[in-house]
Amino acid sequence: MSEVALKRELAAGLDTLQLDYSAEQLTLLLDYLQLLSKWNRAYNLTAVREPREMLRLHLLDSLSIASSLRGQSFIDVGTGAGLPGIPLAVLYPRRQFTLLDSNGKKARFIFQARNQLRLANVAEIQQRVELHRPERLYDGVISRAFASLRQMLQRCGHLVARGSRFYVMKGQYPEQELSELPKNYKVVAIRPLQVPGVDGDRHLIVIEEGF
Repeated sequence: MSEVALKRELAAGLDTLQLDYSAEQLTLLLDYLQLLSKWNRAYNLTAVREPREMLRLHLLDSLSIASSLRGQSFIDVGTGAGLPGIPLAVLYPRRQFTLLDSNGKKARFIFQARNQLRLANVAEIQQRVELHRPERLYDGVISRAFASLRQMLQRCGHLVARGSRFYVMKGQYPEQELSELPKNYKVVAIRPLQVPGVDGDRHLIVIEEGF
């Protein structure tokens, strides 16, 4: 698929998601896609190989939660190749995104992407989430295919203050996982996600620590 066609499909997808973006942000997202595709051939960062599928399953899927975020500082746990953190950081340059993963080659890729795209609002950390002790607590924790809801809350609860939110991206509606939530957490919203060009169920689970 040509670069022009990719750009056209990305712009159409962002319009469908009703997201505001500039020509520069569109270019940055495509530059990230190109970088991911290049590194993936050598380092196997993602099982998705074809750029058009990467655009849909990675970029647009990541940005499908953009309008739901609340706050200024976020940590993307188990970010892998920087998803959804890097696309969100491109779209929201005034918000801060910390991208955490314990895998060395993925952390190195994020470092390269951050520098090449000149994303001043991104920081990468190679560490297990249980060991991360931030100087300042985050406004939100984002996870995409990271762990079960219960495991994610248990492993990431120390990263946020009361009233902050967890944004958990899931495929099918996680009925069993929701029934196993710790009693001190409450579900704020469950939002079906419609990702342009992607079939199959997608859901965003928004959770807060209860009172």
